[in-house]
Amino acid sequence: MRRRGAGFAAFAGLAIAVSCGDRDRDAGVIEGGRRSPAALERLREGQESARRALDVNGDKRILFGDLHVHTTYSIDAFIYSLPLFGDQGGHPPADACDFARYCSSLDFFSINDHAEGLTPERWQRTLDSIRQCNEVAGDPDDPDLVAYMGWEWTQAARTPEAHFGHKNVIFPGLDDAELPARPIASLPPGSLDRARALGLVRGVRSVIPLFGMGEYADFLWLIERMAQIPECASGVDTRELPPDCRENAETPAELFEKLGQWGLDTLVIPHGLAWGLHAPPGSTLANQLTRGRHVPEQQRLIEVFSGHGNSEQFRSWEELAVGPDGEAVCREPTPDFLPCCWQAGEIVRERCGDLPADECEARVVEARRFALEAGTSPQRVFPEAGPEEWLDCGQCRDCFKPAYSLRPGESAQYSLAIANFDETDARGEPLRFRWGFVASSDDHKAQPGTGYKQIDRRGFSDARGVRSPTLDGLLAAWLEDPQRDPKRAQPAPGGERGFRDLFDSERVASFLYPGGLVAVHARGRDRGSIWQALRQREVYGTSGPRILLWFDWLNGPGGVVPMGGAGRAAVSPRFRVRALGSFVQQPGCPGESTRGLSPERLQRLCRGECYHPGDTRHPIASIDVVRVRPQVRPGEDVTLLVEDPWRRFDCDAEAQRAGRSQGCAVEFDDSGYAESGRDAVYYVRAIQEETPAINGANLRTGFDAQGRPIRISPCYGDYRTADDDDCLAPVQERAWSSPIYVDQFRRADADL
Repeated sequence: MRRRGAGFAAFAGLAIAVSCGDRDRDAGVIEGGRRSPAALERLREGQESARRALDVNGDKRILFGDLHVHTTYSIDAFIYSLPLFGDQGGHPPADACDFARYCSSLDFFSINDHAEGLTPERWQRTLDSIRQCNEVAGDPDDPDLVAYMGWEWTQAARTPEAHFGHKNVIFPGLDDAELPARPIASLPPGSLDRARALGLVRGVRSVIPLFGMGEYADFLWLIERMAQIPECASGVDTRELPPDCRENAETPAELFEKLGQWGLDTLVIPHGLAWGLHAPPGSTLANQLTRGRHVPEQQRLIEVFSGHGNSEQFRSWEELAVGPDGEAVCREPTPDFLPCCWQAGEIVRERCGDLPADECEARVVEARRFALEAGTSPQRVFPEAGPEEWLDCGQCRDCFKPAYSLRPGESAQYSLAIANFDETDARGEPLRFRWGFVASSDDHKAQPGTGYKQIDRRGFSDARGVRSPTLDGLLAAWLEDPQRDPKRAQPAPGGERGFRDLFDSERVASFLYPGGLVAVHARGRDRGSIWQALRQREVYGTSGPRILLWFDWLNGPGGVVPMGGAGRAAVSPRFRVRALGSFVQQPGCPGESTRGLSPERLQRLCRGECYHPGDTRHPIASIDVVRVRPQVRPGEDVTLLVEDPWRRFDCDAEAQRAGRSQGCAVEFDDSGYAESGRDAVYYVRAIQEETPAINGANLRTGFDAQGRPIRISPCYGDYRTADDDDCLAPVQERAWSSPIYVDQFRRADADL
């Protein structure tokens, strides 16, 4: 496949060749102050009226936030802010504060830049900016916005056994004593050696000042600065290390050990796990289900949706199978899934021409083997092939806003079904994952909560690409490995993973969306109340709209147990769901936003479109109930344990639309629970009516009469798709509750 992105080394080389400069980026200036009491009261009253309509009691209210936000202090975000991609420039931490307050009108957010790019100076600048954002929020007991501090631990490997994925690390406090001295990265071995080598070439940096291309020099300067930071000594307690060294943890066990040494209250949130751009085929969360690699006290939440797609759903298909000798072999296609390794063989078959039949078939087998060995980058076995030749290989065809090349074994549903029978939890029972569900944006432009409107695909999602056909062609010729024989696949280059592996933008851009939101049921707007709700798992996620959702176990131990809760039951559990659709958005920005930011900043950050609710809500079309019954013996087939949907309740959308009813409320029980003798996990999805959504149809695949894919029409991130084409298609936006964990009585009752 043509490489439309670019690698780490290539961008640094480009910076060397065409730029000059020698500076770091500052954290920006926060322009807006606290929102008015009237604006906050309008938000509160809108929710209170919903609570009254659905007969919701209690002292908790729903607050919305985003716990996955990057600024240009992340290296990938820095790269994509360069003029090469037609971006508007840097997006420093201060932008996130103003965006959350006046563009998306959030209640809380966190900044989670990739740790490897956070030099000591950038870590301190981010902290100073987050502190300022909170200072202007007003009364700490009733702030208009709460900002948290954190980073992203970013790990990826070429083999499933060594792959652990990405995790956001977040802290509740902002004082020096409440935070680590430095973030903890997970850099591939040798990364900084390559950076140091690039830093030796500086001669031409003073030649191009007149060309106005200092942004590229700033990037090169950053790489050099990173290379100057000494590595922290290994085997030393993290509290005894100097503050200005680079700390690394190659595995989750090392990360949790270091966090344990700090002894701070911490949330570690895995995310993007099922995204095949990072996870090699065959990856599963089973390799993280150990006491060393999973600390339940810290890893209490999992991100099921972001602007990089949906990691909720499990599917029984997979790219690879196990051969008779234990080797990995390519699976054959099924009616609902086309493995990329299989399609590699079909590409060769189409190109065989007049080759003898046996030679052609040998090349087909070879191509499938090479593609399977290529892991996350099968397209590299045909460097010049266009995306159309790969069709929709590797993609989930029936998932809601799926992640690119979904890895089912990394999905949230799979995680709920598996158990480790070799290790036990605090109760002496097989170790399982028990986490709450959240969603966030994974935005790379300092834009918390981008999903409030489905507009401006390139501005409000991570879709991007080279904006010049000429430059694109030059970069492709430079970066791509030449195709030695168009009728034959070739092995993908080996070596350690780098930035080049993160960009397959021709098809990936069709799987990037405006982000989701995390919602908490909190007793107050303050920092402590929000954090307590997060720790208690009394949370849910949405695909972007502010759907209101309550999910309760009515006859739980001691009474009503809210979402995220757990307990033992000897009788059939009974549940209640209440959901209300999000407000229909009005165009433009409300007066609160136009008064809070200057016209120039409002346009640059919000692009003239803010969260601007009207008086009507989208109807809830249905409620799905998912039941997962965790394994009771090693090797039990997960396909039989995930029931999705286990129940579906249709809601009267027309009555909601006509104003005759508000939202949707249902009750149900599991009459077979007691007799089954099995633990069960339940969660719900509240699904709205269809509305247009960016990349709602992904690759826009066409099928023949037999249901086989025959063509795709990708939504490109580069010049090939028009700037004003948002690639809209109808979807049903949704909210995911946190699961409720219901266990059989087996021993003396214990806290879960």
